[in-house]
Amino acid sequence: MNIAFTSDRDGNPEIYVMNADGSSPLCLANNDAADYYPNWSPDGTQLCFTSERDGKAEIYLMNANGAGQKRLTVTDVQTAYPHWGGRNYKQEGNGENES
Repeated sequence: MNIAFTSDRDGNPEIYVMNADGSSPLCLANNDAADYYPNWSPDGTQLCFTSERDGKAEIYLMNANGAGQKRLTVTDVQTAYPHWGGRNYKQEGNGENES
């Protein structure tokens, strides 16, 4: 099992994976922009994440080895906190989540 995390060890936030025991950290999204909030797909073959590489926060997808990175969202606002799952959550004015 691998762990995905964000680190700024190279000077800006990047997506890394490592073994569950903390060994073999590997940078998957190495670029000049901030990449953060990695989230594994349910089958462990992909990661969705947030990146600012196109000027503002958007949602991206990549394979578990870092290949095949592509932008999924194109919006006029910041987009962040991607997650996988069968439920969609939206913040309501009363503070309750809707599924």
